Amino acid sequence: MSVRIGFVGCGGIANAHMQNLVKIDGAEMVAFSDIVEEKARKAADQYGGKAFADYRAMYDGVEMDAVYVCLPPFAHTDQEILAAQAGLALFVEKPLALTMDKAREIEAAIADAGVISCAAYHWRYHDTAKWAREALAGGTIGMVLGWWMGGLPGVAWWRVQDQSGGQILEQTTHIIDMARYLAGEVERVSAEMALRVMTDVENISVPDVGTVNLRFASGAIGNITNSCVPPGWKNGLVVIGDRKTVIFDQSNFELRTSAGAETRTFQPIAAHFRESEGFVNAVATGDASGILSDYSDGVKSLAVSIAANKSAQTGEPVMIADV
Repeated sequence: MSVRIGFVGCGGIANAHMQNLVKIDGAEMVAFSDIVEEKARKAADQYGGKAFADYRAMYDGVEMDAVYVCLPPFAHTDQEILAAQAGLALFVEKPLALTMDKAREIEAAIADAGVISCAAYHWRYHDTAKWAREALAGGTIGMVLGWWMGGLPGVAWWRVQDQSGGQILEQTTHIIDMARYLAGEVERVSAEMALRVMTDVENISVPDVGTVNLRFASGAIGNITNSCVPPGWKNGLVVIGDRKTVIFDQSNFELRTSAGAETRTFQPIAAHFRESEGFVNAVATGDASGILSDYSDGVKSLAVSIAANKSAQTGEPVMIADV
């Protein structure tokens, strides 16, 4: 069957998803909405379908099976809720929301409607993530170390803490999600963040350096460090397991044991493509097993970022159960 798809938000990451969807059998993009209507028109001209400035008008005016919600953290209001109530499957870009209250409101609407959902944590779809899970399966994990050393994105809202949540919410969430994917749920976080270097950037209020200590429910411990000071450096994780260490990022994998080191470097199939392929197939068949993170699972990763921001603000450890 054809899966009829609409978009709420037609910016950069939405365009990446559109470029993948056009290659996926059964995916049909039929509607696009953006508050900058020209962006929606441009997408409609390229891929077919109708353009809207208002997502509510799109929901009312076009028959769809699913919707991609690709919005900045602060812009999530009722887009997902109305879509779920209309019976539409939801693909939601990270970060899922700016607050836990909003994320849980959306989560409840999805659960009440019983619609398929996908939280867009595309790192899970890389072969390196699969290899890491296979290498660590069945063993004890002692420590997870992660880092996101990126630059400063150019969009104005990103540098405003009350709009983006800072890098720990906006980008480092991928590293947090992978830590959860490999080591299980986080119980407690303790964070330090500061604005040290980028003070000359206009209207900046996000920290430009930060570090977060984690305690997992299993007893494992972790540390995730990030920076948005240009130039960017590298993103990845190290997992210390049962007499083995796994080191990986989006395209490189290394397994170290007493027997030596195994490395794999490759040009991966785009993880974003696999993510959308799994979502489209789930909507078409009702089998959601190809979705590696549904909305509720994504909320758990969001909670770690929000707890880290709270810890940095208060100077105190934060239990995940308290956010």
